[in-house]
Amino acid sequence: MMRKFSLLLAGVLMGASAMSLVYGVPGSAANAASSDTYKELAIFGDVFERVRAQYVTPPDDKSLVENAINGMLTSLDPHSSYMNAEQAQDMRVQTKGEFGGLGIEVTMENDLVKVITPIDDTPAAKAGVLAGDYISKIDGQEVRGMTLNDAVDKMRGPVKTPIKLTILRKGADKPIEVSVVRDIIKVKAVKFRVEKDIGYMKIASFTEQTYDDLENAIKKIQEEVPKDKLKGYVLDLRLNPGGLLDQAVSVSDAFLDRGEIVSTRGRDPKDVTRFDAKAGDDINGKPLVVLINGGSASASEIVAGALQDMKRATLVGTQSFGKGSVQTIIPLGENGALRLTTALYYTPSGKSIQGKGITPDIEVDQPLPPELQGRDVTRGESDLKGHIKGADENSDGSGSSAYVPPDPKDDLQLIYAEQLLRGEKTNPAFPPNPNKVVNNQ
Repeated sequence: MMRKFSLLLAGVLMGASAMSLVYGVPGSAANAASSDTYKELAIFGDVFERVRAQYVTPPDDKSLVENAINGMLTSLDPHSSYMNAEQAQDMRVQTKGEFGGLGIEVTMENDLVKVITPIDDTPAAKAGVLAGDYISKIDGQEVRGMTLNDAVDKMRGPVKTPIKLTILRKGADKPIEVSVVRDIIKVKAVKFRVEKDIGYMKIASFTEQTYDDLENAIKKIQEEVPKDKLKGYVLDLRLNPGGLLDQAVSVSDAFLDRGEIVSTRGRDPKDVTRFDAKAGDDINGKPLVVLINGGSASASEIVAGALQDMKRATLVGTQSFGKGSVQTIIPLGENGALRLTTALYYTPSGKSIQGKGITPDIEVDQPLPPELQGRDVTRGESDLKGHIKGADENSDGSGSSAYVPPDPKDDLQLIYAEQLLRGEKTNPAFPPNPNKVVNNQ
């Protein structure tokens, strides 16, 4: 059963973060400000007025205040911040996992928006947009000069509103004009496929759609492969930047029959919240291998840590990112929202992975292709300036390689996982399954 909680784990890679709203701050009320605090605030007011009056060009008051607030918050840790009304709305869209749009996955190439793929049964697919198309104009406005985010924002909009795209297509002798009517687009949080006798599921992020998408993936895999033929499952959490805590708990619970999943501990030693698994294992005790790497952060580390500590899965890959802090989103009405770090989370064995990450049971490195060698792909939480220092933090930094080959045939970590499930490789780290049900294979 899906469960809703108020805390969240913000993503840390590529600016991605998924959040739930909390009305009020958890824990006890803050202590009343002292007279010294009010003196400091008076200094801020004095500086603010002098900047407004004497800076070489007239500054924007709103920008000054927003930057001052963000300066205060980012001095605490890298994940606390202020979001103005527009940013708060963008955050809600990311969290929900659905929006009014066209239904295309895009990237930027040669200063144009390139369509990676149209999503099945969406307005773009029905209008005839094809993979490989280049969008040169959006409602008559040239794409050149826009950022990818600008172009995406322009293509999103209220449901049932039209938009005109000008498309450059290989083989077409002139630009193609396509009119598309926006509709609700649900972003698939989980992609899955069957690899002969193995079910493969990749969770991209933890949005409101994740648990339902996972349940659907498991159901489809079980329909396609008979129980006696299915060797097990691979759960791919690589490059997953995190998301909602309730979704991480629900995903973990899908594979656990009992025991603790995660606990959060705040400023007050008494402020401890524990989340436990309910009876029932959705994959009927089948073996499970979880893939992680340096891009696995936050909510994905909760899932990996829970399944590892409860000996429900074998973890294959490299050290995870090491983000073990919990952010609470506090709405500020029309003024946006405050994202504030309010707790650290701990795996069932009581370990904090803040600044350390999750260590896989079986380390399998994925070599970088020549074009990526020499680039910094090893940053972890402990490399971030101003991060909260974890009790077990690595002195040499958390995180590891965060590269996943686009072709599964080149994916050494995935190949190793499949070999484990098929019995072609053995390792003491591959645990007995405490959830295994006799005669239920």
